[in-house]
Amino acid sequence: MKLDQPQLSPPQFSIIGDVSVDLVLGTLDGWPKIGTEQLLPRSELRAGGSAANSALAARHLGLSPHLIGAIGNDDLAQWLLLQLSGIRVELQTCASDTTMSVGLLHTGGERTFFTSYGHLQHLTPDFVLKHLPQASPGSVALFTAPFLLPGLRERFRQLLAQASAKGYQIALDTGWPPEGWTPQVHEEVEGWLAHCDHLLVNELEAMSIAGNPDDCHDLELAVQRVAGLLKPGAHLIVKLGAAGALGHVDGRSIRYATQETLEIFDTVGAGDSFNTGYLAARLNRASLIEALAAGCRTASAILPRFPRKSIAAGELSHCLLPQS
Repeated sequence: MKLDQPQLSPPQFSIIGDVSVDLVLGTLDGWPKIGTEQLLPRSELRAGGSAANSALAARHLGLSPHLIGAIGNDDLAQWLLLQLSGIRVELQTCASDTTMSVGLLHTGGERTFFTSYGHLQHLTPDFVLKHLPQASPGSVALFTAPFLLPGLRERFRQLLAQASAKGYQIALDTGWPPEGWTPQVHEEVEGWLAHCDHLLVNELEAMSIAGNPDDCHDLELAVQRVAGLLKPGAHLIVKLGAAGALGHVDGRSIRYATQETLEIFDTVGAGDSFNTGYLAARLNRASLIEALAAGCRTASAILPRFPRKSIAAGELSHCLLPQS
């Protein structure tokens, strides 16, 4: 008599980090004089923060992400929850106003953000670990924006180690430290990188982690330096904007160059969308180059859409299909 083989649970995609409200306005040709009023042609109020952007991108791709973060205790928090419908959320309710970012889009593609402290100050490691279940094989936990989450930052190295012990591959998008890349920040981040299976940064962040970007202009040299800080076999991914992306593992680098030039008004969340496309492909056991391509396709499909909240769940699932 043949015994049935136990069914393995599918890999989980958990996203841990900043969830907030974004008000995106544009475009601004020049900085107005204090005390004046400026009329702008476009605006959108939407869920924001790197973690929320990544989870929404996953929903657009037809995935079922698990989002862990925090919200405030006000009417805006209830509105925010509605924007995350269809996503499994575990959000710590904090005795605070909901964090809000106002993003001003400038002519030429540059952006300026104004962000309130709000509830992001209060997300705790204990809440994250309580709601992060034991992982099934191949699962990924993406951590975003630790510099904006002081409650997590205090114990972030231990948090990554504990998530790894639960069976997750650790993916990290560091973001930018408000205090700059001081020697103390470098030491702190190096402690984080030792636990990473996938480090997802942009070119300037890679240069900064490698050392002072003023004396490190060679991306390949920066990649070698940063890769040396990661655990053996880890993947370093450098997002190159419109030029594509670079992946590095086991001493070898590979580039994926994007083929099309897009007219994009709103680049907010570009890196977050890439992160989701890349990691979703890796969850499906795609090769490194296939995953880089999926990340770029996902960002390219999302960024031209304005407003973003008009994208239906599963509408962009084609982004994960290999291209002939």
